[in-house]
Amino acid sequence: MKGYVYILASRRNGTLYTGVTRDLASRLYDHQNELTPGFTSRYGVKTLVWFEEQDLLVRAITREKTIKKWPRQWKLNLIEAMNPNWEDISSYLHGL
Repeated sequence: MKGYVYILASRRNGTLYTGVTRDLASRLYDHQNELTPGFTSRYGVKTLVWFEEQDLLVRAITREKTIKKWPRQWKLNLIEAMNPNWEDISSYLHGL
């Protein structure tokens, strides 16, 4: 079963959230509509700025844990390599 690692942002260079899920579109809907209380709803972190698909959920979990330990600048570099304008890339989910 595949999995996704993703990064949400409140704005460009704003608050970041790194997460992992089996169903990225559904999880993003939850974040954007504040259906799950917690960090993202408290800090308005709703914009999908980066994601990566892994062939196995366990690999996605490992990748998420690795990214969470990274320095902030590494995360910013990762986002900007895929999404230099920090656009909401949730529209790409329709192809998943």
